[in-house]
Amino acid sequence: MRRMLFKHKLVHSVVTGLVVAGVAAGVLYSRAAAAQSDTGHVLIADQFNNRVIEVDRKTHKVVWHFGNGSDLPGPHSVVGVNDAERFGPFTLISGTGTPPGLPGCSDTVNGCPDNRVFIVDPNGTIIWQYGQAGVSGAGPNQLNTPVQALFLINFPYHPGPHVLIADQANQRVILVNLHHRIVWQYGTTGVSGMGPNQLNNPNSGEVLENGHILIADESNDRVIEIRPNGTLVKTFTAGGTVSGAAFASRLPNGDTLISDSNNNRIVEVNGNDQVVWQYVTNLQAGSNPSPAPTRAVRLHNGDTLISDQFNDRVIEVDKAGHIVFQQGDLNMPGDGFNDLNGPYDAKQIGDFTGLTPPFDPD
Repeated sequence: MRRMLFKHKLVHSVVTGLVVAGVAAGVLYSRAAAAQSDTGHVLIADQFNNRVIEVDRKTHKVVWHFGNGSDLPGPHSVVGVNDAERFGPFTLISGTGTPPGLPGCSDTVNGCPDNRVFIVDPNGTIIWQYGQAGVSGAGPNQLNTPVQALFLINFPYHPGPHVLIADQANQRVILVNLHHRIVWQYGTTGVSGMGPNQLNNPNSGEVLENGHILIADESNDRVIEIRPNGTLVKTFTAGGTVSGAAFASRLPNGDTLISDSNNNRIVEVNGNDQVVWQYVTNLQAGSNPSPAPTRAVRLHNGDTLISDQFNDRVIEVDKAGHIVFQQGDLNMPGDGFNDLNGPYDAKQIGDFTGLTPPFDPD
């Protein structure tokens, strides 16, 4: 009964926040029954196919999607999508854009920007957006290569609905309210570095239970934990071996899970930065030598879901390193049945193990 009440509270609070922000969301009340539930479906940011898809892991069929494949950002398209999150009946999507020379982009000189973070309803209608389609900037309501976003109600000193965005090329992680105002920031806009209040291509941000923020500082080859006031608490590098920290999350046991992209591995470190588990994604016959896995999340069952980007697959591995689920064919990009093209992010819908939940059930 408590779980059911929580589901209705979640949807009601989200809708209320969106309405307060000026979003016409009356029809969303009828979707309260579709609140967060763990169906076992997997939500995938299929980067170079310019789409977000929800797949049934048993049949591998796509049961929901957003993105018509266009490399121009618009009301029904997303370009170079790097991240997606389902919360209640809504989906938060990061339209990152695609550099020139990569799949999914027809402009081989200038690339294909998107620069939006937006929320869509189950029908694929954009009901909230931060950033302007195809515009790179750091001014009001502007982003430059947003690579990850999450929706949350509880952020230290800033209650109410917000979206946390890793605004990579602006060298910052920002907290935006639904009125499009930045209310918190770490990283100096436009300045890359390793000093206080400096980042170098931040690739993700997660809010921890203790109120600290965990940031994958990709090109500084580190994961940092900071207090909301910007004080550095701890740095994780797996003993100085991490190269290209693409994502990090804090596990229930207190360990930190890191996507060590340039080393083609997922690594778990304890509080002393010692490696306690790892999985390397390029050892299988036929693998891309440098698949650069971008995202790994620990599931409730203890397995790890990995976005093995340039192997064009999403895999779930158990603690022993055995693959127990795979979407996409190894190192074979495509857009047909059970095909992916550079998947950047994958999450099991309803499973926020180690991730920042949109709501605190307590």
